[in-house]
Amino acid sequence: MYKGLKIRLAQGEPVIKDINAAKLPELFRGMPKLYPEKCPEACSECIDLCPSQALLTDPLRIDLGKCTFCPICSEACPENAIEFTSEYHLSCSSREQLLFSGNTPFIKPKIAAEEIRKQFGHSLKLRQVSAGGCNGCEMELNALGNVNFDMGRFGIEFVASPRHADGIVITGPVSKAMSLALFDTYEAVPNPKIVIAFGACAISGGVFYDSKEIDRSFFDKFKVDLFVPGCPPHPLTFISGILDWLGRK
Repeated sequence: MYKGLKIRLAQGEPVIKDINAAKLPELFRGMPKLYPEKCPEACSECIDLCPSQALLTDPLRIDLGKCTFCPICSEACPENAIEFTSEYHLSCSSREQLLFSGNTPFIKPKIAAEEIRKQFGHSLKLRQVSAGGCNGCEMELNALGNVNFDMGRFGIEFVASPRHADGIVITGPVSKAMSLALFDTYEAVPNPKIVIAFGACAISGGVFYDSKEIDRSFFDKFKVDLFVPGCPPHPLTFISGILDWLGRK
């Protein structure tokens, strides 16, 4: 017992008290920095190597909704025109915000409509749908309930039934086998309801963007309220994004 207490005291305070001021290790790859002026003319080394076709040139841009945040492009660039920072504020409320160029320090979603903030501002229940994911995103969402992130202190929790939920969190590229289940889950959530796309696969198909085995018709019919980029996204990207979207300090 005394040994356990000693270890616990040595660990210090595990909970991240200030979500917006947390510092992640430099090894974490988050918000990129782009230097288009460094790009040699007609160079396409980074584009040819990108596994999800997230890079564009003339000028240099990166689609964070497709990006897997692997280091291939930054390591391959002969002029160091691409680098990644440890900034985790990446969530946004529109797909256009994810088409990134330049050196913006972070991304923030636009504050949700007053009706949404009034309804879900202090209590938000979510049903997660794993639509063909690899379990990477699912594991990060599961971590939101641990003592470090403790998402429940903000009134945000995952529930077992869509009938008890205020919205859904989608992970995975949406395989054909999960397409109908995704539609059914969404329909079972009472109105008003929200949709959150978590991870590159959910946002764009990720590395499976050109697979014949995915069916993304759900996104043609229903609006996504919050995009959380990453492969997988960091739990802090999810929490900070929702709190910013709901106008919570």
